[in-house]
Amino acid sequence: MRALLVEELAPDYGGCALKEIDTPAPGPGEVQVRVKAAAVNFPDLLQTRGEYQHKPALPFIPGMEIAGEVSALSEGVSAFAVGDPVVGGARIGGFSEYAVTYAAGLRRKPDGLSFSQAAGYATAYLTAYVSLVRRARLQAGEWVLVHGAAGGVGLAAVDLAKHLGAKVIAASASDDKLAIVQAEYAPDAVVNVSGGFREKVKEITGGRGADVIYDPVGGDVFDESTRCIAFDGRLLVVGFASGRLPVLPVNMALIKGFSVMGVRAGEYGRQFPEKGAENQAAVWGLADKMKPRVDREFALADWRAAFDSLAQRKVVGKTIVRPDL
Repeated sequence: MRALLVEELAPDYGGCALKEIDTPAPGPGEVQVRVKAAAVNFPDLLQTRGEYQHKPALPFIPGMEIAGEVSALSEGVSAFAVGDPVVGGARIGGFSEYAVTYAAGLRRKPDGLSFSQAAGYATAYLTAYVSLVRRARLQAGEWVLVHGAAGGVGLAAVDLAKHLGAKVIAASASDDKLAIVQAEYAPDAVVNVSGGFREKVKEITGGRGADVIYDPVGGDVFDESTRCIAFDGRLLVVGFASGRLPVLPVNMALIKGFSVMGVRAGEYGRQFPEKGAENQAAVWGLADKMKPRVDREFALADWRAAFDSLAQRKVVGKTIVRPDL
C-alpha cells in the first residue's frame, strides 16, 4: 500500500516521504480499515518534528483521525463486518491506503456525514464539548467569545455553542474567513481581532464582557482576553496556535473574579473513564445536528499541500486527505 512515512524528525516535513510498504494485517482485537478520508490536525504536523507530547517510534505513519470501510477483521472481532463504514482513531496512521486500529476505538459512521466530514468530526467536537459543557458549564443565554473561529476546533465551538443556546462572538484575524463563518453558522456577532478586540467585545456584550472565552490561540489573544472577560467568567485554555505561551498576572484573576481552565479533552476521558464514555456518546449523538465543515480535500500524493494548508491557516474548518483520489 501507499503510505506517508515519517522516517526522521525534521523541520519542513524533511523526514517525510510517500512510499510503498506492506499492508498491515490486524492483530488481536484489531480491524483493518480501507481509508476513505483522514483529517489533518496540528498534532500531525508537530509529530513530524518531534514537537508533540506523543512521540511514536520511527518510522511511523501520521494521521490520527480516519473514516473508511472495514476491509479485514482479526479473529474474535464481532462488532463489525467487512464493508461496514466506520470512523475512529488510527493506531497505524491514517495517511495511508489502509490503517489498522483497535475495534474498540471505532464506531459506525453516521449516515448523515460524508467520509470526509466524519473523519474531521471527533477531535474538534469532543474538544468543544469538553470545553463548553464539562469545564465551562455553559448556560443558554451566556456570551461566548470563540477565538480561532475559522479553524477546526474553533468552528466546532461556534457550532456547538449555538446549539446550546449561547450568544456567540466568532473571532478571527481574517474578514474573508469571518464572512464564511457568518454565512454558514450565523454567530450573533463577528470580530476581527487585528488591531485589538477588547472594546469591541465589551460593546457587543453591553459592557459586561464575555462569560466564556474559548482560546486555542494563546499569546496576545490570551492577554487581551483577560481584559474583556466578565466577572465570574471562564477562560478556556485550549491551545497555543500563536506559538507563545502567555503568562497570567494572578491579580487579574483575583480582581476580575474569573477562572482559567485548561482543556485536554482526551486526557479528561482517560482521567474520568465514565465521563469520557458519556462525552463520546454525547458528541456522536449530536452528529446529525452539527455542521462539520470540510474546506479542502487532497489526494495522498498531495500530502505536503494538505499540511501547508493547515500550517498556513488557509482553511475554514478541516483539511482532509483522501487516499482514494
